[in-house]
Amino acid sequence: MQKIIWIARHGNRQDFVDTDWKKNAIWPHDPGLSPDGIVQAKELAARLAKENISHIFSSPFLRAIETAREVARVLNLKIKVEAGLSEWLKFEWFFPEPVLMPMENKIKLFPEIDPLYKSFVTPVYPETVEEMENRVKQAVDCIVHNFTGNMLFVGHGASVYASASALVGKEHKISTALCSLTKIVRNNNDWVLELNGDVSHLSNSETTIKWN
Repeated sequence: MQKIIWIARHGNRQDFVDTDWKKNAIWPHDPGLSPDGIVQAKELAARLAKENISHIFSSPFLRAIETAREVARVLNLKIKVEAGLSEWLKFEWFFPEPVLMPMENKIKLFPEIDPLYKSFVTPVYPETVEEMENRVKQAVDCIVHNFTGNMLFVGHGASVYASASALVGKEHKISTALCSLTKIVRNNNDWVLELNGDVSHLSNSETTIKWN
């Protein structure tokens, strides 16, 4: 039976555009989308508007949720916030351990979030690349085995790569540009990569890829 997994990276980050944003931020490890990132998210939503997607899963980081929200609005779906799709908690990127906006705050801000969904996996800080990949694979495996229908995962450069690799293997070089879209299709028991980091839906895409 066919199943389609769409995997998207979040749109451009607020702190990529406003380098002073973090100085006064309450949650400095949890930037949202920049104005052009919101545009990218809306263009992603328009691209997926006619796809038969049943579930949206998002990293708990704000930039991923804001990206997923635009798709959720178009498809009239709830967002299942899955911590297993989180950013790579690399020591060199986060010191001390990142503190995100509390989930209760995000649920109030985003009525699209499903408050009843519980993550299958919780990351442990800090992570090696192997630990991150294993954590994402565990989350992907749990989601695929517990939910039917086509799905969208919204994550980060690292978790997009790890999600796709968990399904089709590491022999594929997965492209992870901002707000890019990867499509993986299962026919019977075989997963096939049909789109790899596509950005054709974006009016403005990045030229230099940053992984987080």
